Amino acid sequence: MQIAPASGKRAAALAAPPPAAIGQERRAGRHRDRGLRGNVWMSAATTGKPAQGRTAGTAEIQTNKRGSIDTNPPRGTRDFFPQDMRLRNWLFDHFRSVSSAFGFEEFDSPVLESEDLFVRKAGEDITDQLYNFEDKGGRRVALRPELTPSLARMVLSKGKGLLLPAKWFAVGQCWRYERTTRGRRREHYQWNMDIIGVEGQEAEAELLAAITMFFERVGLGPEDVQIRISSRKVLEGVLRRYNVPVESFGPVCVVVDKIDKLPEQEVVRQLSNLGLDSEAVNGVLSATEARSMPELQELLGSDSEAVKEMVNLFGLADGYGIKDWLTLDTSVVRGLAYYTGIVFEAIDRRGMLRAICGGGRYDRIMGTFGGDNLPCAGFGFGDAVIVELLKDKGHLPDLDHQVDDVVVALDESLRPQASGLANSLRKTGRTVDLVLEEKKMKWIFRHAERLSAKRLVIVGATEWERGCVRVKQLAKREESDVPVQQLCSVSSDEAFE
Repeated sequence: MQIAPASGKRAAALAAPPPAAIGQERRAGRHRDRGLRGNVWMSAATTGKPAQGRTAGTAEIQTNKRGSIDTNPPRGTRDFFPQDMRLRNWLFDHFRSVSSAFGFEEFDSPVLESEDLFVRKAGEDITDQLYNFEDKGGRRVALRPELTPSLARMVLSKGKGLLLPAKWFAVGQCWRYERTTRGRRREHYQWNMDIIGVEGQEAEAELLAAITMFFERVGLGPEDVQIRISSRKVLEGVLRRYNVPVESFGPVCVVVDKIDKLPEQEVVRQLSNLGLDSEAVNGVLSATEARSMPELQELLGSDSEAVKEMVNLFGLADGYGIKDWLTLDTSVVRGLAYYTGIVFEAIDRRGMLRAICGGGRYDRIMGTFGGDNLPCAGFGFGDAVIVELLKDKGHLPDLDHQVDDVVVALDESLRPQASGLANSLRKTGRTVDLVLEEKKMKWIFRHAERLSAKRLVIVGATEWERGCVRVKQLAKREESDVPVQQLCSVSSDEAFE
């Protein structure tokens, strides 16, 4: 393995003194934060701006000068009004349908977990961002920041009783105390797919195929999204070459994971603080620059395990027909300590958003929790960034509230009959909105239009005496008297539409 000597800009960075203020400068990267704010889902209540009377960081409910409660949710969280829930359900339905298409089973775990499940070596962002506290029983607990450790705990609880391989997925709420920006919330929902018990790259290829299927189903293509792939074994090989202690591997990965967000001089400073000499620092930086298989082979040699795994994965991807989505990028390491092999992340090709999703292989996580190691691979896919991307691309669906029928009684004395009719229609599978109070017909027509109702069913005294109701086909602008028994004997996809 040949590493080029430092020269030019990099040599200057290696020789430069530490910057006066860490992180003040930010280099434009593939998923650089732009400081844009606004609701991911559309509710104005979730802008993240301080409300009147709120003191940032306090636990008390704040009120304004008139004593009214602050109606904003806590910073970094969201209210989901009905229009927001329609979008959320649409997205989650896609998560679930793709997972089911690949034969995965759904699981879930408590949002509140033992703190020990997530506390790892200092320096990992996820450890520093925990919502953690002591409960009333004196136990240290935390709101889960991700789903993988909970999955590992559940797998370990099954012991030898778990049939392998297991394919599980989840859509769960997660919490991280971090700075809120566009696509970044303190609470978010995450779609996970994990394969437990498969050693080969077939697992990663299956996961990548699921991700690309999701993108295709929501209207995105390889021209919109790129999936960058690497292996942690690349960096392991480089550090071994420079005799860097094994215990430094995790902290080095944390630094390299931020390489797109920090100026090179700051990356050099942080790597140097981990005990790497200038030659090792230069080797690490050079190792993150491979963008093709020949470059990777030149870096590590054709017999390298990382190279063999990568060649196999790209061959499998070709078989799935997803190769156009993938690119080799050795700067990808992922910031979580438990990854052990192939890693990947999907990014917006414009570089305007943070990573859409990320994952990889984590074969040793069970051992860190006291169990026997199992080969595992998986990914996490947040709800916030993908909605921002779909919004930018004009791919968010128009999800108006819709019902099949609006039922109204023209007279108060007929409300029991209207209620019974509405319930009978619901039993046939139709969605029915029953007008619960006296309203003018002008309001009723506007109400039916707002609900995109297919039919307006009017219960009037004259028609009811004949065993009929007046049915208005709103799209066709047609109306007729229909016998009640006949109306309630057909399902929502049959006659009288």
